[in-house]
Amino acid sequence: MSGEGKLPEVVTTAAEVRERVGAARAGGACIGLVPTMGALHEGHTALIERARADCGYVVATIFVNPTQFPPGEDFERYPRDLEGDVRKAGEAGADLVFAPPVSEVYPPGDCTFVEVTGPPVEVMCGAHRPGHFRGVTTVCARLFNIVAADRAYFGAKDYQQLLVVKQMVRDLRLPLEIVPVPTVREAGGLAMSSRNRYLSAEERDAATVLYRALSAAGKKAAAGESDPSALVAGVKEMIGGEPLVEVQYAELRDAETLEEIVRLDRPAVLAVAAFVGKARLIDNVVFKP
Repeated sequence: MSGEGKLPEVVTTAAEVRERVGAARAGGACIGLVPTMGALHEGHTALIERARADCGYVVATIFVNPTQFPPGEDFERYPRDLEGDVRKAGEAGADLVFAPPVSEVYPPGDCTFVEVTGPPVEVMCGAHRPGHFRGVTTVCARLFNIVAADRAYFGAKDYQQLLVVKQMVRDLRLPLEIVPVPTVREAGGLAMSSRNRYLSAEERDAATVLYRALSAAGKKAAAGESDPSALVAGVKEMIGGEPLVEVQYAELRDAETLEEIVRLDRPAVLAVAAFVGKARLIDNVVFKP
């Protein structure tokens, strides 16, 4: 196994992954998995570092998954930097990087998808990105099957994705623990995202309004505001005051089910999505009244 700071081994086939993981498990190691689409940033490295702290052998996957990009989205221009990603993964403590071609994850002739239904995928990003979460759960199911990890690590910034993947793991009775890791932010509060690379300096500064608006809502909730519509309206108004940012949605929902709530009297998530230039950015804050 590699130590932190050393280049991890890079493999491209499921057979190679299973061989390396099998050897590590035979040696008594707990297996940690960090699924990514590459373009690694400090949010990703925080996931790898957490996996390194918890597990004896850490696998990071780098795969830009075509099935989770609805038509017209940025699949072709999504940032790719395998060499840089491998270096960052190694510095964070990954032992193995699985960087497969599309044909390895979706061999010709495959026609099976894994899909969660119901409120977790019908609202928020699911309402605006048709088919997105089917692509997420399908690729995660395939990666989970290939790696056979004990734990998989996901960032809390992608809150809805985290809940959807947890639901899939529960429903399929997979022997896997999903471990959430807190959102990592830039100095101005902007949540780390691979799509931040699309932002100009002016747009990056403007995008900090997302976190400022969520933080302001948190202060209102802490002061006793319990009306979801009032909290959401305040977020939309604050973001709407930034001309470079266009809100796609702002919603306050039950933190576990993503069902609509009429009063902030239980754990809830306030989530936003917005366009800043060419970048679609998301963020959230969780309330625990």
